[in-house]
Amino acid sequence: MKQKLSLLLIILLVACGKDSPKPPEAAVLIFPQKNSECITGISLNNTSSQVEFRWLAAKYADTYQLKFTNVLTNSSVTSAPTEALSVRVPLLKGVPYQWTITTQNNETQEIAISEAWYFYNAGTETTFPPFPAQINEPLSGASVARDLNNEVTLGWTGADVDNDIATYDVYLDTVANPQLLLASTSISITELPASVAADTIYYWRVVTTDREGNSSDSGTYSFRVIR
Repeated sequence: MKQKLSLLLIILLVACGKDSPKPPEAAVLIFPQKNSECITGISLNNTSSQVEFRWLAAKYADTYQLKFTNVLTNSSVTSAPTEALSVRVPLLKGVPYQWTITTQNNETQEIAISEAWYFYNAGTETTFPPFPAQINEPLSGASVARDLNNEVTLGWTGADVDNDIATYDVYLDTVANPQLLLASTSISITELPASVAADTIYYWRVVTTDREGNSSDSGTYSFRVIR
């Protein structure tokens, strides 16, 4: 009986002393650089070139998956998991892309997703439309409360290869395709207070325009005002 108790105690001690698997950390992106024009791709034909995506190793990560999205068509491709720190893929020339890396650990179901970076794959263009504004707050689907002035703050980030953004047009409405212009701001203003009603769902988007007249749309985001 004593032997059985001793064996059970040893098993419990070993089990308790075993470290639980740690979730992977997010990868740090390297190339193509954020908000840049990628000019190092290997030309494949008149319409496409091969681009190498690179990132740094992440702690507790066993595999990595590249996801890249054609901003013009909103179509995405996700590569097969790899242990490498780079992936080469063919991309259309003169097209803006967004990319992320998802890290995975074989011992846990948890994943981590890197920052999302935009870039243009070089083509024959001499001027580029701005990248779509990135929505910072409220995040899409979020529930928010009004401040003492019955307002919420709308915040976004803009970027452009040519660094010639002229204006941001911010649209806010209670319909899914907002056409009501809240304000048109200069490049220095990327936050706006907006008067809202309680217990209401709002939809908003940001159209970025540069000095050449090129523009891009952030896409529509929504949030609920809870009180």
